[in-house]
Amino acid sequence: MTSQLPELSGKVALITGASRGIGYGIAEALVARGDRVVITGRTEDSLKEAVEQLGAERAVYVAGKAHDEAHQTAAVERAMEAFGRVDYLVNNAGTNPVFGPIADLDLNVARKVFETNVISALGFAQKTWYAWQKDNGGAIVNIASVAGIAPSPFIAAYGVSKAALINLTQQLAHEFAPGVRVNAIAPAVVKTKFASALYEGREAEAAASYPLARLGVPSDIGGAAAFLTSAQSDWVTGQTLVVDGGIFLNAGVS
Repeated sequence: MTSQLPELSGKVALITGASRGIGYGIAEALVARGDRVVITGRTEDSLKEAVEQLGAERAVYVAGKAHDEAHQTAAVERAMEAFGRVDYLVNNAGTNPVFGPIADLDLNVARKVFETNVISALGFAQKTWYAWQKDNGGAIVNIASVAGIAPSPFIAAYGVSKAALINLTQQLAHEFAPGVRVNAIAPAVVKTKFASALYEGREAEAAASYPLARLGVPSDIGGAAAFLTSAQSDWVTGQTLVVDGGIFLNAGVS
């Protein structure tokens, strides 16, 4: 990839949870059009490898936990130090540590899910706003989920947190307008390590219910994020773009 990089666009994106999976797919899409990126994640070795793949002249990393306010501050500061701006924020970092009925949900686990999936997104948005976007404009993309749009049995904490993230998207879009557009993407199952329990060993069966006959891949979400951070979406804000291979078309069909 690094041998085919386009000219720099002048734009910079901060992407959380981007050492692999959907976050890396988004970073790859933005670098491919000429943006520079700051990526975050918990594992330094994985981040180093991702930066090598993206191109060290186009990407830098900051390791840390998304819900840690000091890490949020450090990531935004790194973007400003390295590139002098942060036009786009992509809140992709998320967690789903529990599987089971909501009646048995450990409330401390629920708090952890919300801390990572919702509160961290708000923290990054606030810090990016004051560091650059308030005076210069830009765009924010929050990675939600179809689990936040319809009931999601056995992953209720995750689904409820993503519903909250969708509402947070609308709140931010209203308050940050007109200079900053804020939208969300709601993927269905995308083939990543994070979602592997939903399809591993049964991918053909899992994909059979999708009208487009396959599960998603990170580049599907990368393309959507590239659109929502481009001039082609300049009149789009407060929206949730469902990227689901058509799975919602089956709603109500037995």
